[in-house]
Amino acid sequence: MAVLPIRVFGDPVLKERCPEVSTTGEELEQQIRNLIDSLPRPGGAGLSANQIGIIKRIFIYDNEGEIEVCINPRIISSSEEEVEDVEGCLSLPGVGVPVSRHSALELEYIDRAGEKLRIKAEGWTARVLQHELDHLDGTLILDRTDRASRIEALETIENGLPHDVTGEGPGL
Repeated sequence: MAVLPIRVFGDPVLKERCPEVSTTGEELEQQIRNLIDSLPRPGGAGLSANQIGIIKRIFIYDNEGEIEVCINPRIISSSEEEVEDVEGCLSLPGVGVPVSRHSALELEYIDRAGEKLRIKAEGWTARVLQHELDHLDGTLILDRTDRASRIEALETIENGLPHDVTGEGPGL
C-alpha cells in the first residue's frame, strides 16, 4: 500500500485512453489499494487509476463515506437533461471551470470482488462518475468547458495561481 503522487496537467498519461482490465489477482488488488490510499481525504470525491500512473480502466469514488471501486465501467443510459456546474479536478489543482453533465445515469461495472453490478446515480454522484469516466478516456474538464473558461484556467495554471470562475468549485 502506498500513497502515490497525483499526476497533474501536462503529464501525457492524463490524455491516454485506458484499456480494460483483463486479469485479476494480487497485482490488481495492490493497484486498487494504492488508488484508495492515494485519494485525498477529505477533499477527493473520486480518483481514476491513470491519475496515479496506472493505465487501467479503474476508478474509485466516495459514496457517502464508503469508497467504491469501479472496474471497466461504462454508462448504460443517461438522462437527456444536463446540468452545468463548476468542477475542480485533483489533476488541475486550484482550477474550477463550468462543465455540463447528464443529471442522471446508469453505470455498469465490475466491483472489487469481481461481481458485475449496475447502479443508478443522479445529481452529484452522477457528476462524479462522469468526471472519473472522462479521465479513463483521456478527457479533462478543460476539454468539456467553454473556450473563455479554458483560456482563463490555462493562464492560471501557467501562472500557478488558484482559479475558480465562480469562487465555489468542488474538487473531483
